[in-house]
Amino acid sequence: MTKLNLINNRWVILAVVVLAAGAGCLFFSHSRPVEKPLEKAPPEVIFPEVVVHPGLLFTYPTPQIRLEDAADSTVFMPPGSGRVKSAAYGSTRTRKFGSQYLAAFHEGVDIAPMERDSKGRARDAVFAVADGRVGYINRRAGNSSYGIYVVLLHEDRLGEFYTLYAHLASVPDALTAGDSVTNGTPIGQIGNSSTLGIPVQRSHLHFEFGTLLNNRFDRWLRSNKMTLTHGLMHGWNLAGLNPAELFSSMKEGTHFIFESCILETSVAFRLIVKVNERPDYYCRYPALWTGEDPVGAIVLDVSEGGVPLRGRGATAEEIALLGRKRAHVLEAFPDVLGRNGKRLVASKGSRWIPGSNASRWLDILLYRPAEVSGAR
Repeated sequence: MTKLNLINNRWVILAVVVLAAGAGCLFFSHSRPVEKPLEKAPPEVIFPEVVVHPGLLFTYPTPQIRLEDAADSTVFMPPGSGRVKSAAYGSTRTRKFGSQYLAAFHEGVDIAPMERDSKGRARDAVFAVADGRVGYINRRAGNSSYGIYVVLLHEDRLGEFYTLYAHLASVPDALTAGDSVTNGTPIGQIGNSSTLGIPVQRSHLHFEFGTLLNNRFDRWLRSNKMTLTHGLMHGWNLAGLNPAELFSSMKEGTHFIFESCILETSVAFRLIVKVNERPDYYCRYPALWTGEDPVGAIVLDVSEGGVPLRGRGATAEEIALLGRKRAHVLEAFPDVLGRNGKRLVASKGSRWIPGSNASRWLDILLYRPAEVSGAR
């Protein structure tokens, strides 16, 4: 091989190597995965904090702290019959109505005093059981069966509820409607004030809690040409639940949630009522209402004490049961009604019908002034 041929062969070999290396680089550059640029993390989504009312801390309304001992006459004050059970909530009493003796409903509990002066008068102070505001004070003993009484209003995630302190001997002069109170604020002293003639020996605190049936009750009074006093805090507009539901919270210092209490209250009867609008009550307690606004009638679950529980619009089949009637009892639960001292429903043979006190109760619950009728 000549020298020239050797040089030419070397150049050929070098060209082949270069071409092979280039092809290899091209192969590997296409065969390995291509890294994508890093994507930016999505911005953090911050939801507004939902504040849930934690409930209220309760304390005892008087120095008496044995309120879970329902059978003790030193804890609860018996009425004239001497039966301690009659101091409890519910259809625990009997009264004469016309010529008949019938069961009577007691809206609260009667707490006996622990201390008396030399003349037998009670000396126990009365305290606000929870934070709230003063809704009403009646300082005139002779214009109510409650005597001198105070109503406090308390906020809950369900809505506002009341506590009531009746038959007081006195109320602090500085305490006025609208004042804020805290758990344990002194609001009066146990007494025997009332139009019922309660003797000094039976001085006690009548304590109750529950809901207001209608925030326009005072206008209902005027529309019916009534001049009764006490405004929204008249007894007709107050529907009481069992105060014993509060006792465990008082004892243990735990938070009381009114919404849970009312949703767990037993249904005494279920009623269908002719009405085209959601009542004021369910506008104030929207969590108790189920479904859309009513068309023609509503169905109410009601406690033994006349507290409206859950409500909803009636179905077409339920509306047909009304016919020309204003109200129809869908069902009643005798075990819950007990002696039925409220008489919002009554048994007639094998049927249940609206009772003697149903008409006024419905008038108050469903009242809606003409100028706001249909408004939301």
